[in-house]
Amino acid sequence: MRDRLDFSLLRDQLWYRIPVESVQKRLQGRWPPAWLAFYQTKIFGSSAYSVRYYGRVAEIRKVLRSDLFPDEPHDEKSQREYYRMSVESIRELPEPIPSLRLRRLLFIPTTWEKLNSATEINDLYDDSPLEDDLWRQFKVHHIDAERQERVQIDGKSYFLDFAIHCGLGQLDIETAGDTYHSNSEKAAADNVRDNDLHAAGWSVLRFNTVQIRESVVGYCVPKVIETINAMGGLARGDDLPQRIAQRMPDGSYQMDLFSDRTEESP
Repeated sequence: MRDRLDFSLLRDQLWYRIPVESVQKRLQGRWPPAWLAFYQTKIFGSSAYSVRYYGRVAEIRKVLRSDLFPDEPHDEKSQREYYRMSVESIRELPEPIPSLRLRRLLFIPTTWEKLNSATEINDLYDDSPLEDDLWRQFKVHHIDAERQERVQIDGKSYFLDFAIHCGLGQLDIETAGDTYHSNSEKAAADNVRDNDLHAAGWSVLRFNTVQIRESVVGYCVPKVIETINAMGGLARGDDLPQRIAQRMPDGSYQMDLFSDRTEESP
């Protein structure tokens, strides 16, 4: 929710709106939803950057913006199509689900189980079992990553499986390496994508199904940690600490926390 008007309409009239074009771009195959949960932006102050409220969908209707806001001027914008989504009631989660890094969020297809078990926004994503496997290992090894981060380059938008921000650059990790061998058209598109990211200063690692299923701990995680170290360690902003991965005597990895600051960051 981007403003308090959206929240008041949800609270008082029990409906929310989603542009039809956004559904077509981002939610194909996961539509219609049975539940909606709502991420609150910076305008909500102490409640910002978190998911706190949710509701069961009661009805979905396709309408024009002029139907939703009849008092607005009738122009090109008023003819935009929306899904008007009514909910049965508004409920509050026992604990809010925060976003640990401030960034723009669009739509996150998720499951009821993930909504109830998530401790941060990245736990909600439900796009790929391979991503879930890698994400679980990232959490075990304290590797700060953002899932499906949007990057815009020369007018094109790319959604990265995992974005890791390092002290000396940015790292994109993809879990679709199989396409290089099985689908020449997709492989060509991935090549253009990787080249665009490289030109914009991103490094890219790709792991295929076999690597993740059979060697996620033995190969994938060490390779990610090795790359993070080569790029100056994890960085979460000027006022937040970095984490540097260290190999332990038993062959495992540990993320050591250090910072020039003594106060605890939010």
